[in-house]
Amino acid sequence: MKKLFMLFLTSILLVACSSTPESTGSKSEGGSEGKEKSVTEEIDEVTIWAWDPKFNIAALEIAKGVYKEENPDLTVNIVENAQDDIIQKLNTALGSGTTKGLPNIVLIEDYRAQGFLQSFPDAFYELTDSFNAQDFAEYKIAPTSSNGKNYGVPFDTGVTGLYVRTDYLEEAGYSVADLQDITWKEYIEIGKKVKEVTGKTILSTDPNDLGILRVMMQSAGAWYVEEDGVTPNIVDNAALKEAFEIYKEMIDTNILKPHSDWSQFLAGFNSGDVATVPTGNWITPSVKAEASQSGKWAIVPIPKLTVPGAGHASNLGGSSWYVLNTPGAEQAADFLGKTFGSNKEMYQKLVSEVGAIGTYKPASETDAYAAEDPFFGGQKTIADYASWMEDIPGVNYGLHTYAIEDIITVEMQNYLNGKSIDDVLSNAQKQAEAQLN
Repeated sequence: MKKLFMLFLTSILLVACSSTPESTGSKSEGGSEGKEKSVTEEIDEVTIWAWDPKFNIAALEIAKGVYKEENPDLTVNIVENAQDDIIQKLNTALGSGTTKGLPNIVLIEDYRAQGFLQSFPDAFYELTDSFNAQDFAEYKIAPTSSNGKNYGVPFDTGVTGLYVRTDYLEEAGYSVADLQDITWKEYIEIGKKVKEVTGKTILSTDPNDLGILRVMMQSAGAWYVEEDGVTPNIVDNAALKEAFEIYKEMIDTNILKPHSDWSQFLAGFNSGDVATVPTGNWITPSVKAEASQSGKWAIVPIPKLTVPGAGHASNLGGSSWYVLNTPGAEQAADFLGKTFGSNKEMYQKLVSEVGAIGTYKPASETDAYAAEDPFFGGQKTIADYASWMEDIPGVNYGLHTYAIEDIITVEMQNYLNGKSIDDVLSNAQKQAEAQLN
């Protein structure tokens, strides 16, 4: 998840320079001559944009097959795009006041959703009546809704876990039980012992991707912005302050190994150089990719902060499905409602065939969610994740997660270089207020 601050600026400039989108109300562009068509007009094909062929695209292929069994007349066209390309195309098209060339359905990361829903309020088709929002994890509803109406069908969860090498722990004198209900401070002490005994680094992270700070903050019900989703919440954010301090201590105690890209991140634990991986459940297929390590891993809840209200449940990433106000919107909504919005059997296939855990709560009752995973020593990992998911605190991500994180990334380096934590957070607060308000 790269932070594209320039894309955010582009979006703002486009909104500022454009008039109200001419094709994002009850009418939308269509036809070879630009003739307007009603969004309710029936069409025989819907197009979907998404990224990640092994996860989101694979999930769409399963949904496509399920839907086709009862709706053979509708062609579902799945188009893979990089997430960054999707964001740029949406910003460019909607900012210029048109939906021409855009798909019927698009996958949008939860951190970015409010930026689109609030900047282009008429560009998206309401889905309130297409699914039952109460069937989904509560923390997913706020990012996918606007003004009390549902515009996104929640999809995958980014519920987090701490993946641990049990053999390294045992060598250092620890068991999996010793990592249950621990704080980040205790995790650091364990990391120091593991490195002393085994020579292995406890974790790795990208200095330009501070997702671990997001994990820590949300576990305490906090975010970079206040509950209004607009006001920067940095200088007085106790969870963020402790996250800064934890991150610095990890570096100062030399238990954190830096990596610069995704391939290095994967290589760290696949090679056996890294002992734990605190991240979203979507990393499971990558951990299991190294078959020689089967039986040597377990997953426990992430450590917690010490601030009041902090817990072990958190989220990192996650996306949802949106329908654009283009011809065929009703059919697109029907596709989502009958697949990702309600189909337990389909979610069972997603878990067993793709390893994708959705946020549709009734799916947790299926056999696939109760299955034991031999790679993780027989642990019922999906059931554990489904249980932790329900405890994730809901926060308002607002419009500016990545724009603020660009500021935070710079200030983190200042902090690591000796600037006081209070000065760093104060400066970040002032920059965010100046740039985003």
